[in-house]
Amino acid sequence: QVQLVESGGGLLQPGGSLRLSCAASGSISRFNAMGWYRQAPGNERELFATMPTVGRTNYADSVKGRFTISRDNARNTVYLQMNSLKPEDTAVYYCNAQSGLRPYWGQGTQVTVSS
Repeated sequence: QVQLVESGGGLLQPGGSLRLSCAASGSISRFNAMGWYRQAPGNERELFATMPTVGRTNYADSVKGRFTISRDNARNTVYLQMNSLKPEDTAVYYCNAQSGLRPYWGQGTQVTVSS
């Protein structure tokens, strides 16, 4: 059974930085891709960063240049470095692992950006 556990969320002011972590219960190299989604109140869950095992990382325009996804295979962990945070980045952030057509999800971590 795959388990993904996010951590690192919190409350911070606009312009701040935060790093989220996603720890997997086994090797992340077995997945086709790792990614981060977020869901703001009243909105659908949106994909904004993906890191395939083979290929380039991709970002949504809304976070490009501010967010960076990375991975540490030895620690079975994926990270999301978020800089220059804005109030519109407020959401629950979810880690995703894709194995073929099957997605796996973490429980989510809240990020709130407010002055």
